[in-house]
Amino acid sequence: MTAVLPLDPASYRPHALHDPERIWPETNCYVDLWIEVAASLGLEPRAMLGFTLTQDFEGDQFTFFKVPLEDLESLWDLKVQELAIFDRVEAHVATQLERGRLVLVEVDSHYLPDTRGVSYRLTHGKTTIAINRLDPAARQLDYFHNGGFFRLEAEDFDGLFGLLPGQARADRLFPYCEFVKAPAAFDATGVKVTARELLRRHLARRPATNPIRAYGAEFGAHMADLATRSPDYFHTYAFNTLRQLGANFELLAAHLDWLGDPGLEEAREAALAIASGAKTMQFQLARAMARKKFDALEGALAGLADAHDRVMQALDGAFGARAAA
Repeated sequence: MTAVLPLDPASYRPHALHDPERIWPETNCYVDLWIEVAASLGLEPRAMLGFTLTQDFEGDQFTFFKVPLEDLESLWDLKVQELAIFDRVEAHVATQLERGRLVLVEVDSHYLPDTRGVSYRLTHGKTTIAINRLDPAARQLDYFHNGGFFRLEAEDFDGLFGLLPGQARADRLFPYCEFVKAPAAFDATGVKVTARELLRRHLARRPATNPIRAYGAEFGAHMADLATRSPDYFHTYAFNTLRQLGANFELLAAHLDWLGDPGLEEAREAALAIASGAKTMQFQLARAMARKKFDALEGALAGLADAHDRVMQALDGAFGARAAA
């Protein structure tokens, strides 16, 4: 039995960024996982969120935003590297855990009990967990996923690692895995300075055009497609569009609040307007899809696009990123 951090799922308390009272208590599996991992390492998760400025509309979805690994290294000297899998997955995981390294593994949410009522034993879907403790003899592991820290065992353990009857196939692909190499001790000196430099860099790299207006230009076609879909499809669509948009900007607001610099209040408030507006629109879209009538949503994105302009204008004023670029 090997554990990296002395954590117990029964007593674990998620970070405040996953408070149920937030507009978007969960964002996506990768960012949520890193929020909890950073906090459990004694680090401030809000420091790493400047990358949210680079979110774009990709034609069919908003960017599935992820923490850039180079930002983690710049802030805290955390090195995240791909773990090559050429033997049993659990054997590789055990080796890295013994060396004091958390292991991130892409798995099937079908076997994750924390997704009960959503995908657990219902559907199959790709998601990422960070394994902290592994006990092969007891068929048990403790893992970070979404906004918490959990334990799975027995048949779920077997299913996760492809040990169930019928899972052992010669053409079965190995999962994508990463491992985290942390320094012997963290130095918090200068983290805000580094975070400001990263924010300035990401501001200069933001999309050339307003991504919410780009979404608005495609929104009619999206609605026409939704009108032909079953009600269940709404959740998949909303997760990859409005949830990614709203959650991204709520995290940006948290980052700006943590920086605490004068002149960032306007950008923070505009970011929160995007977060709450996307949540409202998600509710409206759910009702529209149930009725198959989408006319009331025409123009609903205009206010969010204006708020996006305000975010960028305020940050340009504070950091002068465009001029520096």
